Amino acid sequence: MPAAETAPRTALDPARLTGAIERLFSLLRHGNPPNDISLTAASTLRRLEREGPRRLTELAAAEGVTQPAMSQLVQRLERDGFTGRATDPDDGRVVLVHVTDAGRDLLARRRAHRAEHLATLLADVPPEDQALIAAALPALERLAK
Repeated sequence: MPAAETAPRTALDPARLTGAIERLFSLLRHGNPPNDISLTAASTLRRLEREGPRRLTELAAAEGVTQPAMSQLVQRLERDGFTGRATDPDDGRVVLVHVTDAGRDLLARRRAHRAEHLATLLADVPPEDQALIAAALPALERLAK
């Protein structure tokens, strides 16, 4: 039997992983661009980018906020040119919110800015740990789906 199959597997501690993710999230938040949008606004734009146009009620439920709060957020995003509204082609009574090209550009700039910040942090990480982080990326990406 190969050594990899006989070696004991290290148990994954969800509490420890949670703590590490929370600390990483805090570090990444410090890498947000100046005068950045709120976390809920960014999450809403990412959802629209990933999932396509959605009703306000769907967005509110998915983001865990009230419908009036989501209406205000979408109004601000629309005023800033990051979202738009259009009639649902399948049901003319329904209005769908979508991300605009300006919203996609904003998300791309935020990602680039945060990636630069993370690259700076990773520069202080030993190469062995960088390799372990790189090896864990596919599993983390699957977890985050």
